[in-house]
Amino acid sequence: MPRSFSGRFGNGAGRAPRIILGVLLAANLIATGLVMYPPGGSADSLERQAADLQSRAASNKALLESTRQHVAAVEKGRTEGDRFLGGYFLARRTAYSTLLTELVEAADRSKIKPKEHAYATEPIEGSDTLSMMTISANYEGTYANLMNFVHEIDKSPRLFIIEGLTAAPQQTGGTLSVSMKIDAFVREDGLITGAEGRPQP
Repeated sequence: MPRSFSGRFGNGAGRAPRIILGVLLAANLIATGLVMYPPGGSADSLERQAADLQSRAASNKALLESTRQHVAAVEKGRTEGDRFLGGYFLARRTAYSTLLTELVEAADRSKIKPKEHAYATEPIEGSDTLSMMTISANYEGTYANLMNFVHEIDKSPRLFIIEGLTAAPQQTGGTLSVSMKIDAFVREDGLITGAEGRPQP
């Protein structure tokens, strides 16, 4: 008598469609989930993220441009500062002889007679490399000579400051005895460097 296999395989044919339907249902659920909740976010979320990235990029670009402008301003300030120091602050090693020569030449143009000169140097507060030199100088001449001399000092390319001036008439000839204190500024030798890195005088 032939054996029946319905007991072992009779339910297999009905189970397969259910498995396929289950797989299709699961696939539909996954697809629906991906549509409703895409991995990168919804379209609105992606637009907001793109707008935020664009805003950050614009902000970073503006910050970079501002930084470049600050760097350029610092470089310009450094260049102008070096030019100012080089033009108005004399090297300590030659400062007194240079200033004395200029004062003597200014006195010669003004027809006032130079006499004794002395100087003292004091550091400028807050700086280790800059100092102020005070020149005490005596002259003899007329009032007109003195005014011309003051004018010559005023138009000098050096940064001269007349700190004090006294004039006393002498007994004869309408001549004045003049005492002046003149301030000028000096820097340590080699403080300013040229384009090739060599100290400027």
